[in-house]
Amino acid sequence: MQEQILILDFGSQYTQLIARRLRELNVYCEIHPYNKIPNLSNNIKGVILSGSPHSVREDNPPKPDLSNIKGKLPLLGVCYGAQYLAHFYGGEVGKSNTREYGRANLSFVNSNNELLKGISNNSQVWMSHGDTILKTPDNYELIASTHDVKFAAYSIKNEQTYGIQFHPEVYHSSEGTQLLQNFVIDICKCKGTFTPASFVDTTVNELKTKLGNDKVILGLSGGVDSSVAAVLLHKAIGKNLHCIFVDNGLLRKNEFESVLDSYKNMGLNVKGVNAKNRFYSELNNLSDPEKKRKAIGKVFVDVFDDESKLVQDAKWLAQGTIYPDVIESVSVKGPSATIKSHHNVGGLPDYMKLKVVEPLRSLFKDEVRRVGKSLGIDDIILNRHPFPGPGLAIRILGDVTEQKVKILQEVDAIFIDGLKHANLYKDVWQAGAIFLPIQSVGVMGDERTYENVVALRAVSSTDGMTADWCHLPYEFLAKISNEIINKVKGVNRVVYDISSKPPATIEWE
Repeated sequence: MQEQILILDFGSQYTQLIARRLRELNVYCEIHPYNKIPNLSNNIKGVILSGSPHSVREDNPPKPDLSNIKGKLPLLGVCYGAQYLAHFYGGEVGKSNTREYGRANLSFVNSNNELLKGISNNSQVWMSHGDTILKTPDNYELIASTHDVKFAAYSIKNEQTYGIQFHPEVYHSSEGTQLLQNFVIDICKCKGTFTPASFVDTTVNELKTKLGNDKVILGLSGGVDSSVAAVLLHKAIGKNLHCIFVDNGLLRKNEFESVLDSYKNMGLNVKGVNAKNRFYSELNNLSDPEKKRKAIGKVFVDVFDDESKLVQDAKWLAQGTIYPDVIESVSVKGPSATIKSHHNVGGLPDYMKLKVVEPLRSLFKDEVRRVGKSLGIDDIILNRHPFPGPGLAIRILGDVTEQKVKILQEVDAIFIDGLKHANLYKDVWQAGAIFLPIQSVGVMGDERTYENVVALRAVSSTDGMTADWCHLPYEFLAKISNEIINKVKGVNRVVYDISSKPPATIEWE
């Protein structure tokens, strides 16, 4: 079995970052809610307690059952986790009197302690807490401090249990990766063998065992996730994989034809289905973003149901679900306030008698790309920007019509092609155009116009959890704006979105 680190989530915004940092060390880890601890099998080498927006001083704070963990497995408490291990085992946590948010520097480091090996004095760390540890139990040893925070880090004598009040997973903690490496490699004795090649070997063998000679249907989108999932399944079951690529009328310009063409060279069994009119009909007069998503999801399921019946004895539906989707759907916050529904997580209607297989459900997006590279998938597919499942429907604010889609496809094509020709495409995480429900006055020649406004959006990110707007050159934006207004009939104004995530999302709907 794959060795792993268990991360118990108390609702911190940084929990996924802990997992990503460990994966970068080739150590497999899983995030589970603090109140749903899985069976502690022999492959679990250590446990990390995440931070939390909660306080240990609340009337009913999050309290995990650590009876089978503390003192038996290496344990690292981060922020809330550290305060929990201090407060509920005989120490004291109180409200902080000084600012403990943002950058700080370690003024004392016990570099003889195994957790802090290689951590330098004055090392920069990232603080984010309103409480602070005032007193630790007698068997706790102070191992690091900052100018304002005495108990920045501690260890328990004769026990592989540690607490830190800063966030090593955050980029601003300059030696945070070293600390995490000390914990998972030196203390937990993980071998660090979770590589793309090992993932492919393990997953293909698991799929062979799970699927046997069953037939599997997979919905392709032309994106990274579904393409990598398809090649993994193809390696495992060959011709028993039946791929369907649906033209929902909401794809980018010429995307249906070009994606089908690119799959021909990959040896995949792919069928293209033109279902434009079914989608347009279902979207008629819908303006609410969530209603649009649900309408599109419904038609997708209906189309797949129809197509699956044409594949005799199909038993499985494969999906390109990835780990952030899974984490969000089993969040410690419960079914958290829906920002937007996800098109993969959530199961299938009862009438669709297919079991679900998700070969990528343990991977982050950048890991999917690395796995794809090890499988020999073309860079054109692997380096494609993420594209929303509902397509251009959620980039058209308000109701969706075929005419609006055609206008947006032209605008989007000019923008994306322009990024590629200017060698800017790879510097951007995601880019697209948004059709706004606004018309503005313009002048073309000697005539006044009253036409549509489009917004361009380009963001930089590593995983989509947070994002910043791209500072594209003014000359480039001027050229693209000019080209759009000159070539796309119906558009007379172009604006550029300079909002970061948070507070804005990447998509407008």
